[in-house]
Amino acid sequence: MGGKTCFFIGHREASKEIYSALYAAVEQHIVEYGVTEFIVGHYGGFDHLVASAVKEAKCFYSEVKLTLLLPYHPAERPIPTPDGFDGTFYPPGIECVPIIRANRYIVDYVDYLIVYDWYPASNARELVEYARRRKGQNHLQITV
Repeated sequence: MGGKTCFFIGHREASKEIYSALYAAVEQHIVEYGVTEFIVGHYGGFDHLVASAVKEAKCFYSEVKLTLLLPYHPAERPIPTPDGFDGTFYPPGIECVPIIRANRYIVDYVDYLIVYDWYPASNARELVEYARRRKGQNHLQITV
């Protein structure tokens, strides 16, 4: 991962109604914060909305890259790079742990998080709490 990076945390059942707000947040992070790499997961409506917003932004900002965070080790479950993505990433050393560990790995290394966290009992909420605890230990900035 190079340049300033941003990861997205959100509940998989996000409504399409948040698309314009997501796109605005993506563009703000590009223009105001210098983010050039966006990392997104592969499951649920939220991830698909995020990927669409970043793909749209890539039409206007050629320096932007979109990376797919793989849910499983690529040797076990290969996933070809989807259309519009610039590559895939699987965190090293977590081959035998749940996907939440991959998300935590990313939180530990990105510069920014864009969060859509409306569902109180979800993995997304737990990850946001983890990120908030980490925020004081590194340079992480969270946009809710």
